[in-house]
Amino acid sequence: MKHHIPRKWRDHISAWLPALCMAFFALATLWLVRSAPTLLAPLPPAPPSHDPDYFMHQFAVRQFDAQGHMTSELLGAQGQHYPDTDKLAVQTPHWRAYDKNGRLITGQSDHATSNRDGSEVELFGDAQVVRQPLPSASQAGDAASKDDPPLTFSGPYLHAWTNEHRVSSDQPVQLTRGADVFTGDRFDYNDHTGIANLQGHVQGVLQPRR
Repeated sequence: MKHHIPRKWRDHISAWLPALCMAFFALATLWLVRSAPTLLAPLPPAPPSHDPDYFMHQFAVRQFDAQGHMTSELLGAQGQHYPDTDKLAVQTPHWRAYDKNGRLITGQSDHATSNRDGSEVELFGDAQVVRQPLPSASQAGDAASKDDPPLTFSGPYLHAWTNEHRVSSDQPVQLTRGADVFTGDRFDYNDHTGIANLQGHVQGVLQPRR
């Protein structure tokens, strides 16, 4: 026995069928979008790697003032840059800087790290920083040079800021000025003031002046 759907119901179903199909497809699309958000979301940027992104051999990094005069120079046998710290690792570095009076300050060590422009240098292993006499004192003769002898800092680690003309260390250091020698567990020296602040177990040997 066959059952026939009345004509008016068939007309109603035919009229609503397109709307029902569109609603079904809309619901299906919404379900797909909500079910796979992780597949559509962009991946976050990867953090900078500590692997070197470039290397240098027998290089020099120089810094100049507004008048074009060189204020600092960092030379190295080898160097490699790390993008995560934006630091340059240098083998057998030789560093020099000039203050506003033209006084030369030099530094060297087994290896070092430097920022991009060489204004901050950390010296590791047999580190040494030397503040030379003023050019005028060197040219004036022996008497003037004795009043302004070279000032040398040496130790396993030295931290130098070329723009600030400052040297410090949190490790043992030896300070030599002419024949006078001082040692301390840590120190900070500011070339603008000429004051060296030694802390910890401090010892000093002062030679008599003539």
